[in-house]
Amino acid sequence: MQQDAHKRALIAGSIGNFIEWYEFAVYGFLATVIAKNFFQLDGEAGLTSLILTYASFAIAFFFRPLGAVVFGRIGDKIGRKPTLIIVLVLMTLATAAIGLVPVYASIGIAAPLIVTLLRILQGLFAGGEYGGAVSLMTEFAPPGKRGLYGAWQSFTVALGLLAGAGIVALLSALLTPEALHDWGWRIPFFLALPMGVVALWLRVSMEETPSFVQQQENPAVAQAHAAATLKAIVMGIGRVMVWSAAGYTYLVIMPTYLQSALHTGFNQALLIAVISNIGFALTIIPSGILSDRIGRRTVMLIATVLLLILALPLLKILQAESSTLAVKAIVVLIAGGLVGMLAGPGPAMLSEMFPTRVRYTGLGLAYSLSNAIFSGCAGLIITGLIKETGNLDIPAYYVMVTAVVSIVALMTLRKDDHLRSLEE
Repeated sequence: MQQDAHKRALIAGSIGNFIEWYEFAVYGFLATVIAKNFFQLDGEAGLTSLILTYASFAIAFFFRPLGAVVFGRIGDKIGRKPTLIIVLVLMTLATAAIGLVPVYASIGIAAPLIVTLLRILQGLFAGGEYGGAVSLMTEFAPPGKRGLYGAWQSFTVALGLLAGAGIVALLSALLTPEALHDWGWRIPFFLALPMGVVALWLRVSMEETPSFVQQQENPAVAQAHAAATLKAIVMGIGRVMVWSAAGYTYLVIMPTYLQSALHTGFNQALLIAVISNIGFALTIIPSGILSDRIGRRTVMLIATVLLLILALPLLKILQAESSTLAVKAIVVLIAGGLVGMLAGPGPAMLSEMFPTRVRYTGLGLAYSLSNAIFSGCAGLIITGLIKETGNLDIPAYYVMVTAVVSIVALMTLRKDDHLRSLEE
């Protein structure tokens, strides 16, 4: 019976995450189409419309920390299960609504404003998803398997990104560019509705976590000190900074960078994005399992040091005119795999930093703040700096700077964190 509860928690926690990242991938991969439909303002250059599209993308991330606080507080008070159900329903509706918005040519300036408002709502609800899903999975994890259970959360990120890329690739193959631009881009957003219904059914049938139930029965046991929580959140941001930056640089922004900076064709850029996400997916579960054996610190440090060393050489190979599609595929497969090595142990590492009483809020806030600053702004920072400097190496420098900070923060992790109970 207990084993069934573990499995249900794992699936129910994963599926909301899958939908969230599917949608974020769709928006990222359709950035050039969305830019033309909603942000191509009269008299403005094409790159400006792309920057405005990414600004709308970034805004959603900045509302994630607010969502992490609002829904985190609710989740730490009334439970993981009811909060995750509320968040899922709201996020599904906001995603599907994007597919209904009339384009700029139809309703003028209202079009980009409505899209941006819906992105804000998505950010708010997505912020409430992560802390709850990771708390749910790690609190249900059997002893010695927190890394594996947490890794499933990241694995569904990879599946969501792959599904988003796959659907966009399929639509671009089946439809003419005109049809994709006119109405085809709406289909991926509408697909969130049936996905949401399945996820809702799974979440309604799951149980509350043992840690939360125990804490409700003994409320005096785990009084959390505000200053200690704040310190843990700041340290958490430092530890996952490179994960946020490299993840978005290699897994989401790469197709647009290849198209706008290196003039790669749309379909080839999408194929490369799919391959980088496959690399990401392949290493997540193994690195989560490995972190249960040798510790979160060791696995995450190895990945971060490799990103620091390889970021520039890998980008140089992508830029080389002599590089074939096969060579580019290997490069992005490696880059994606290194991000997966961070995403495997990452959720368990964050979960172990906070007591049950503030876990939903604390880990959700650390993750969403890191994502807001270093993922949400990655498109804006990279595109903006390339526009200003003309330097095509900006994506590599961006990853390298964040890697240095994360190495310092990860060094402060205790080697035995993975062996302690969540309440120690």
